[in-house]
Amino acid sequence: MDSMRGQGGIQMLLTAEQEAQQIVYAARNVKTTRLRQAKEEAEMEVTNYRSHLEAEYKQKLSETSGSSDSTEKRLEVETEQKIQHLKKAASQVSPDVIAMLTKYITTIKT
Repeated sequence: MDSMRGQGGIQMLLTAEQEAQQIVYAARNVKTTRLRQAKEEAEMEVTNYRSHLEAEYKQKLSETSGSSDSTEKRLEVETEQKIQHLKKAASQVSPDVIAMLTKYITTIKT
């Protein structure tokens, strides 16, 4: 009778072990499936973010390239104004500089 009880106990242990293996296998499958899902979600999120950044870049690029002509014209006007201002300042100071140079050249120190 002890051998039958021992056999029954062994059989119960084998059944419990098989059930445990099935639970572990199922848990691994769930984990693997969830990891795949997480990876796919992350890839989709990266793709969306990349698209968003590219759209912003293209928008900024179009804004700056569209205004480059106006910026160029504005800089040309500013440069021309500065040149005119410098010519005017030079023409106002020119007689004084000529007089000063003439004075130093013609004055003899003894």
